[in-house]
Amino acid sequence: MTTPADGPNHPVGQARRLAAERFPDALSVVLAGSTVAGRATATSDLDLAVLVEDGGATRRETLRFEGRLVELFIHTRAGLDELFAADTASRRGVMQRMYAEGLVLTERDGAGTGLKHRAAAALREGPGALAPATVEDRRYALTDALDDLSDAADPVERLTVAGVVLDVAADLLFDHHRAWKGGGKWLPRRLLQADPDRGAALLDGYRRLCETAAPQPLTAAATDILTLTGGPLREGHARTWPVSHDPSPVPGACTRDDPDAGPA
Repeated sequence: MTTPADGPNHPVGQARRLAAERFPDALSVVLAGSTVAGRATATSDLDLAVLVEDGGATRRETLRFEGRLVELFIHTRAGLDELFAADTASRRGVMQRMYAEGLVLTERDGAGTGLKHRAAAALREGPGALAPATVEDRRYALTDALDDLSDAADPVERLTVAGVVLDVAADLLFDHHRAWKGGGKWLPRRLLQADPDRGAALLDGYRRLCETAAPQPLTAAATDILTLTGGPLREGHARTWPVSHDPSPVPGACTRDDPDAGPA
C-alpha cells in the first residue's frame, strides 16, 4: 500500500508543508529531483527551487525538515537568469531541468508555470557546441588516456585512467549530440539519453574493466567515440597561453592532475 501524496510521511506532502511554513511569500516553489521522478526512497532528500521577490538573496541552503534532508535553491528572477546562464555554459542544465521536470507546489501569477515553460524550451534547444579548439583538446586527452590505459599494469592506475577515459569520451559524445551532460550518478543517465548505443557500450566497458580488469571493451567503445568526433590526435597538437607574472598555474592549462593533461 502506497502512502498518499499529501500524507504525513510522503515527501510531496512534506515539501508542501515546508513551502507553506518557510516560504509563504515566495513567488513560486517547485519540487524537483527523485521525488518527482518516482525514484525517491526513505532517505532521499527534497530538492526545492524557490523564487523570491527582487531584493532577496540568491543562495543554496541545506536543512532538515521533519527528519528529511532538504536542498533549497533560492533565487530572485535576476539570480535565476544568472544560474540559467551558468548552467548553460557548463552544459549541465541543472536549474533548467529542475524547473522543466519539477512539480509546482505554490505560485503567484503563474510564476512557476511560466518558468517551467521557459526551462523546457531551453532544454529542447540544448547547450551550445564546444569550441573547435576545446574539441581538439578533448580528442588529445582521450588519445593520451587510451595510450595510458593500454600501458597500465598497476590495477589502481588502470582504474584511475579508466575513469578519465569514461569522462572525456562521455564529454565528446555529449558535445557530438549537443546533449546536456551530467556528473556523478547523472553521467550514466544523461549518457544513455544522449546516445543509447554508444553510451551503453562505454558504460558497459567501464563496468567490465572494474569487474574483470579487462580494458578491451572500454578501449573499443572509447575509440569508437573518438573516431566519431574526429579521430585520435597526437602529433601536431599545440596550445599556447598568455604569459602571466602570477606563479600559479594558468587557468585552463594542462597539468597531470587535469583530465585534459597531455603526456608527462
